Amino acid sequence: MAKICMVGTGYVGLVSGACFADFGHEVVCVDINPRRIESLERGEIPFYEPGLGELVTRNVEAGRLRFTTELGPAVKASQVMFIGVQTPSAPSGEADLSFVMKVAQQIGRELPADEYKLVVTKSTVPVGTARKVAAVLKEHAKPTARFGVASNPEFLREGSSVEDFMRPDRVVIGVDSQEAEELMRALYRPLYLLDTPIVATTVESAELIKYASNAYLAVKISFINEISNLCEKVGADVNVVARSMGLDKRIGSKFLHAGLGYGGSCLPKDTRAIVHMAGETDESMRIISAAIAVNEERTIRAIEKLEKLTGGLKGKTVGLLGLAFKPNTDDVREAPALRIVPALRERGAIVRGCDPKAEETFLREIGDLEIVKSAYACAEGAHALVLTTEWNPYRELDLEEIKRSMKDPVFLDCRNVYDRPRMEAMGFRYDCFGR
Repeated sequence: MAKICMVGTGYVGLVSGACFADFGHEVVCVDINPRRIESLERGEIPFYEPGLGELVTRNVEAGRLRFTTELGPAVKASQVMFIGVQTPSAPSGEADLSFVMKVAQQIGRELPADEYKLVVTKSTVPVGTARKVAAVLKEHAKPTARFGVASNPEFLREGSSVEDFMRPDRVVIGVDSQEAEELMRALYRPLYLLDTPIVATTVESAELIKYASNAYLAVKISFINEISNLCEKVGADVNVVARSMGLDKRIGSKFLHAGLGYGGSCLPKDTRAIVHMAGETDESMRIISAAIAVNEERTIRAIEKLEKLTGGLKGKTVGLLGLAFKPNTDDVREAPALRIVPALRERGAIVRGCDPKAEETFLREIGDLEIVKSAYACAEGAHALVLTTEWNPYRELDLEEIKRSMKDPVFLDCRNVYDRPRMEAMGFRYDCFGR
């Protein structure tokens, strides 16, 4: 059993801290926001993530997980300090490391003079960050302080993050000493029973692995979206094309789903950051830059399809089925709906929306939108419906009821959920991507 301090109770910090506690470690999660700490102590989770509430409650009751605003005592009581704070995009695309460096300063001031401590970056950070953290720690620590730094990037998918942590494809640890490697391996020892690959490498390689992985996934998504454009022109079906491609073990089936493109807290931010990082070394990321451009065009293509279906959007009521960037989360960061709503309004449309979990977070981002409680309320009197997020409740709609309640039976399926012949046979003016 190890003693862990997790700085940050956002998505990465809270999920990682709770999962480490479930491994049997003692974990204290630290956050500067007292209201968030108070709500966590009451068992309230600040965002929607399946299974996380039960996990937190179980480990708090077992005495393995607690929350505090006081970093100093947590550092002194812990062997390993994880930095899991946000690294948002600057206007240039560069990752903003101000939160990471501020935490490093605070940890440095609290490091004891005679006990080895390991400081680990868990946040997604550019190559070279761990070295900068080490320099900040040294600047603020006592002269005799003994510490190491490591990189341990997360690969958590929103909506399935607990399972991803407990049963990962691999664990990446970037270290610069045997002592640090042994300590990191000990934290993940419960995964040995699952034969989880542990990739131990340099801190620089570990930092780049995260960016390279996310950039590649973004490239796959943009690639299949470009193929879907071609499918529409030549009469092919992108679902069949993608499925057949995915059967090739060299390619794999994941992230080959045509639609509105990628969103969320990782892929948009990380692709921009790796392009910026490469630019600082006079390298150009032409493939990744192209993937970004393709992704940004998806909203425009969706609006063009909708205008064609409706014969013009001015004065038309459009309902959006889904506001989160993906199912099983209330996260709306970089969600396609955030771009679609203003684009519809610019063309004179009246917009309403629904989502099983993301209504409040979407309203905080966009300011105002008519929110209704179900897909059927969204369809009532609407001139068009747009399926923007493939939540399970939107996959098996009573289409007869939907059609009866709409003023005009226009259905734009941005996630390729429904069958075109069936929709058209029912009398819908239907369109999708790549079919």
